[in-house]
Amino acid sequence: MFLNKLKFIGLILLPTLVFSQVDKEDSSLQTEQLNEVIVTATRTERQLSTLPLPTYVITATAIERAGVTRLNEILAQQTGLITTADFGGVEGIQIQGLDAAYTLILMDGVPLVGRSAGTLDLSRVSVGNIERIEIVKGASSSLYGSEALAGVINIITKKPKTDLLSGSFLYRYATFNTMDTNASLNWKKKKFSGTVFADYFKSDGYDLDKTTALKTVEPYANITIQPRFYFDFSEELKLTLGTRYYHQKQDYKTIIQELNYNGDETIKEWDINTKLEQKWNSKINTDYELYTTNYKNESFLNNPNNVSFEESFYDQWLFRPEIRTTFSINKHKLTAGVGLNYETLNRTYFAEKAIFNSQFAFLQYDYNPTDKWNILAGLRYDNNNQYQSQLSPKLAINFKINTHLSLKSSVGYGFKSPDFRQLYFDFTNSSVGYTVLGYNVAESKLNVLESQGQLLSRIPGISFENPLKPESSVNFNFGSFYQKERLKIEANLFYNSISNLIDTRVVAQKTNGQNAFSYFNIDQIFTYGLELNSTYNFSNQFNVSVGYQYLIAKDQSVVEAIENGTVFARNPATLESFQIKKFDYFGLLNRSKNTANVKMYYTIPKLRTDFNLQVFYRSKYGLWDTNSNQILDTYDDFVDGYATANFLISKQIKEKFSIQMGVNNLFDFTNPEEISTVSGRQIFGRLQFNY
Repeated sequence: MFLNKLKFIGLILLPTLVFSQVDKEDSSLQTEQLNEVIVTATRTERQLSTLPLPTYVITATAIERAGVTRLNEILAQQTGLITTADFGGVEGIQIQGLDAAYTLILMDGVPLVGRSAGTLDLSRVSVGNIERIEIVKGASSSLYGSEALAGVINIITKKPKTDLLSGSFLYRYATFNTMDTNASLNWKKKKFSGTVFADYFKSDGYDLDKTTALKTVEPYANITIQPRFYFDFSEELKLTLGTRYYHQKQDYKTIIQELNYNGDETIKEWDINTKLEQKWNSKINTDYELYTTNYKNESFLNNPNNVSFEESFYDQWLFRPEIRTTFSINKHKLTAGVGLNYETLNRTYFAEKAIFNSQFAFLQYDYNPTDKWNILAGLRYDNNNQYQSQLSPKLAINFKINTHLSLKSSVGYGFKSPDFRQLYFDFTNSSVGYTVLGYNVAESKLNVLESQGQLLSRIPGISFENPLKPESSVNFNFGSFYQKERLKIEANLFYNSISNLIDTRVVAQKTNGQNAFSYFNIDQIFTYGLELNSTYNFSNQFNVSVGYQYLIAKDQSVVEAIENGTVFARNPATLESFQIKKFDYFGLLNRSKNTANVKMYYTIPKLRTDFNLQVFYRSKYGLWDTNSNQILDTYDDFVDGYATANFLISKQIKEKFSIQMGVNNLFDFTNPEEISTVSGRQIFGRLQFNY
């Protein structure tokens, strides 16, 4: 039925789609570089204009003009990418209506780790040395395995381009005593080149609620050091050595029974990535890659007498070797790869160290039968010691109708394995008294609670005999791309069907009146919608870009229950119950049906001055069920739709100096009770020196 709805939307929008598709959102006045080479979508070098997948690129120029410092800030400005915060305030990215846990985040092609609550904190990444950000939307498990169910975001860092010694120094100061200082050094001499990047960031945080002793975001500071070295032994053999070190310290405060507790939280992250590229001949290339990373989070909390009250830790390791070989013969390109992941996690609330051990192999066939057609087919097999093996296929087609217009379509399978928390968690809230247990340890822990007299009863029919299944999805995309003279229009229709969604369920009632929970494959959800992007160059000095996403995200079981007439709501005025209709069901929490952005860029070449205005809109969404019928319907309370605006002025001084001044959240929008991630108006200034 929902596929039929999608087809109906497609029929309505087809005349528009014939002049559209998906690409990147750089507000540059220059014509989009359609021949730009990207690597994320296929694991090989491909021209952006020829890709059959919904792929976006955010360039270094776009990042600089946006005036941002952290990864979450630049991603939030892109059409269809919605930043959302988990219960700990960590911001992740929502793609095509799917939660942040379903998007794989890479840096130079290897994954970042440290999802303590399922969300990877995007603010950990500085944008100071980013060459471009490649975004592939839709299931990408055929190449990348787990966590690529919604898509992949690959952060590609800068590398030396000339034999001249070069670099930069940047200082940025903003409201809330926020400072960002970074420097880079690049060199290249004969067969050896390298780059070193260092960034220091600090902020006093901000406070949206002055009635409590706690700030919305407590003060914090972090440092990033990232060197990379390149050795070109010959044209046929090249070596890359890279590492990244990140350290952050933040105040950790809370209030318990009207008493102030104080401590701090420390994050340490480092990785080492080694890649050897071997060109056997003009038709065969092989990459040998070895990647190791460690993410460690430690925190403590002392009571008002400075006596230790709580300590927690999170220590995750990932070790991954991989070999990839590409065979190129005329119009055919075949890529094959094998590798393994050895991952461990030792953390508070785990009885013992958890270990994931998996092996994988993938195959991709890239075929151009004619100049107009491109066919891309992929298949990956993942074998894991903790969950059933997965086979992930994908097929994508690009048809170039003429020099201005092309159509793209793809279908793929994605999966997300149960994470460590869902399998091994053993947590009891000390103040409230509820318990959350990972699936693999739930049975034994419930038996212990029962022997201790802490259980009142267990829910009948609950069994932990069969392993927890990975979440899986089927993803469809259909889009088009049109560009002629000053106008570019892009669009993409998408549909995702998610099965075996992992969620919590009550498994027992405790004698303290609270519940014990565990994780189960419960729900099936679906999302579908439309993305549109367009850019028009009014002149060589002025252009406007417009982006829009329409999104529907719902739970299939809720739709079926409404159709069966078993879902009700209560009239707040009369307190009478009435049956919910299908059009009353709004959908999943924290999803807006409509989001949009408008970006205007104007330059005065004679003054070497640029003006950049950005406006972002998000329609209403719900954060919780407020009428106690377990769904989000039109009778619940919603977060009202809102708009924010940013304005920036940049000026080049001679050849090496540039300054930038701007205001983010120009009209000082805040919603302290419901939106903790919007801090209010922030004024900033930036000075940059390039040499």
